[in-house]
Amino acid sequence: MIRKFTGDTLVVATHNNGKLEEIASLIRPFSVSVKGAAELNLAEPEETETTFVGNARIKAHAAAQATGLPSLSDDSGIEIDALDGAPGVYTADWAETPNGRDFVMAMTKANGMLDQRGAAHPRTARFCCTLVMAWPDGHDEVFPGIMPGQVVWPMRGDQGHGYDPIFQPDGHKISFGEMNPNAKHAISHRADAFAQLLARCFGKADGR
Repeated sequence: MIRKFTGDTLVVATHNNGKLEEIASLIRPFSVSVKGAAELNLAEPEETETTFVGNARIKAHAAAQATGLPSLSDDSGIEIDALDGAPGVYTADWAETPNGRDFVMAMTKANGMLDQRGAAHPRTARFCCTLVMAWPDGHDEVFPGIMPGQVVWPMRGDQGHGYDPIFQPDGHKISFGEMNPNAKHAISHRADAFAQLLARCFGKADGR
């Protein structure tokens, strides 16, 4: 049986401000106070798993244990078919530099690898998001979301974050980077996972 969320404060176990803002905008209509990991001075646990659900569980349970509050974690990334599903769980790692994350570098790397392989168009891909809601007693609920699409080049738009400028979702002619944030939030992989979370843990019919 799915456990319902009954509190008024939810910890979001991320230090990524872009991701925190996106999650906060999705949950704001339900009168829940959202606190991020940085605001609570939570350490970033090492993500040692090779799946989105594995890493999301690590982060959600670490935050729930540290705060004594229900905690939500999202592990997400882009899987590119012609790269055998890469970068996948290493989506953020591809952007790491000694001076912080450089997603322009990561997007350029992805496109370069596709060109090297002579990948045909459309270069199909998907954004994946797995949400894990964890409670201090060790219980958790898992909600996977997917947004299929394709990788495009050159980079397009300055909205969103991460790989958004090179991802064109199915059924649209513009990239996530060109899309109004509210429009993106309504169809994204995270919105898909959130719709499931809110329907099952919050008793809401729709997370958008």
